[in-house]
Amino acid sequence: MRSVLRLLLVVLGSCAYAGLAVLGWGGFRSFFSHLALVALVVVLLALSVVASFAGGNLSVGVRASGNRWVIPVFVLIGFLNAYLPAYTDRRELWTIDGDTIRWVGVALFAAGGALRIWPVFVLGERFSGLVAIQPVHTLVTGGIYGVIRHPSYLGLLINSLGWSLAFRSGVGVLLTVLLIPPLLARIDAEENLLYSQFGDDYNTYRSRTSRVIPGIY
Repeated sequence: MRSVLRLLLVVLGSCAYAGLAVLGWGGFRSFFSHLALVALVVVLLALSVVASFAGGNLSVGVRASGNRWVIPVFVLIGFLNAYLPAYTDRRELWTIDGDTIRWVGVALFAAGGALRIWPVFVLGERFSGLVAIQPVHTLVTGGIYGVIRHPSYLGLLINSLGWSLAFRSGVGVLLTVLLIPPLLARIDAEENLLYSQFGDDYNTYRSRTSRVIPGIY
């Protein structure tokens, strides 16, 4: 029952998000006249279904960071990114020409979404929407975590950029850039918390991995 409820809530949330884009584009008929936008919504719903089975939680755990301010910032940017790229696409405001860019956006949206969800499957209940240490928390250093320490955040940026490009939206690209400062603040808080929990083991792990972009940052 809990899994069904979670699936229902996630899918309803995604439908609401897509609904804002449809509203921005001026209605269902005009929105779904673009094959790339149809594909975008299909990918969104597919990712939502997969995400509902990925695990994770919103528990404050046994130790937590105090940087909760980033959550309303993410929510605000998310709502703006749902509506504004579609609106500016319809109005031809600061758009990137060419239908090909829409399909590039769909591909990036799918790839970013998969990268966003993958770590949730790896961490399971240790993955929290809050920066928190969960009971019996262990440090995961293998797989994708053996290359970068925050793959889910990289996935979020790629996913957001893909959504924006699917609407050819320069405004959407700017909103994606605006995600970076709160993401960096969250990364700092998360790494400080993990260091306080795992000490030198975490420092050793940090010394051989990148934060977000392999070999660059």
